[in-house]
Amino acid sequence: VNIASRDLSSHICAFANADGGVIAIGISDRNRRIEGVDSHPEKVNELLRVPMDFCTPTVPFAYEFVDCIDSCGNKNHILLLHIEASAFLHENQTHDAYMRVGDKSKLLSFEDRMTLSFDKGLRTFEDFIVPESCYEEDIDENYLGEYLQRIGYTKSPKDYLLQNKNFAKVQNGILRLSVAAILLFAKNPQNFFPRARVRFIRYEGKEEKFGAEMNVVKDVVFEGRILQQIQKTVAYIQTQIKERTYLTSGGIFTTEQEYPEFVRTELVVNAVTHRDYSIRGTEIQIKMFDEHLVVESPGNLPSIVKIDRMRETHFARNAHIAEYLKCYKYVKDFGEGVDRMCREMEESGLPKPEFKQTGFILKAIVKNTDFEGKTLGIEGKTLG
Repeated sequence: VNIASRDLSSHICAFANADGGVIAIGISDRNRRIEGVDSHPEKVNELLRVPMDFCTPTVPFAYEFVDCIDSCGNKNHILLLHIEASAFLHENQTHDAYMRVGDKSKLLSFEDRMTLSFDKGLRTFEDFIVPESCYEEDIDENYLGEYLQRIGYTKSPKDYLLQNKNFAKVQNGILRLSVAAILLFAKNPQNFFPRARVRFIRYEGKEEKFGAEMNVVKDVVFEGRILQQIQKTVAYIQTQIKERTYLTSGGIFTTEQEYPEFVRTELVVNAVTHRDYSIRGTEIQIKMFDEHLVVESPGNLPSIVKIDRMRETHFARNAHIAEYLKCYKYVKDFGEGVDRMCREMEESGLPKPEFKQTGFILKAIVKNTDFEGKTLGIEGKTLG
């Protein structure tokens, strides 16, 4: 109990940066004497705040008091802190990072930190267990059941979540859900992630204006589960697409739309599938202008993916979500989408999609103009 908060924070970060573990408080380090914690309630409360007040980012944890007989022969309690392995790199209050190696907390060098940060990419936010979640209250069993029928899974929905994809875990007798399980199967994912949604904004003109010149003509938000968001967003964009019908030299009427259907759909699917859901302060934004469409998705590109290699590099930030959408034919072979978008734009005589990383937002831009900036002459009223 005499451990200082700053010292405890280093050990908590060390366990979170490694494979997790249990910290016992109330046992003397020097002679393993059982001292207990009952006579130090204020100190216990202080220590319970360490993962939140002294660790960056906050380290999720659970705790329990275990009955014991202390060295004086009295009934007492040992405080156990259960630290989960984390998908993030955690620092203490002095910005030092530690990792548990054997029975020691090792201070990491700059090179070690870089290596660990890269390795952390192997664990993603979609696998995080959401502490406030509960299977009985939050999962839509009928919706999940329909999916299980689709994939031929014959056991119960609860068995599927427990046995597959790190979708759920029993904690203190309660079946808690992962981020992916909530986004895919919950009754209302926005109860947990309010900005896990898609916002469509249509502007009049070629650029975004503000204040008295604000040029927004449509502003619609699509919520619900992942699949619902994609379906509603794709359907709505279709109503906003312009088209032209003309008579070909062969005497056949042909209708063209300003953006190929696959490209529009793939932009939405990519954004919803691969966004970083740990960034909770903003949603996916789709901005439509007279001559171009911009999809802004929260999250930096993973370190192995470079802007100039987007067409060739295959990477799924949220592999469970991608695999789920593959069942509904929205995702085919991982990594195929960007290459096909480029091919379809080229075949339509349009510039290839552009990708830009601005802060923590990845932007995908497609244009309905030719390379010189001359419009293709797509005219007519907006559909719907």
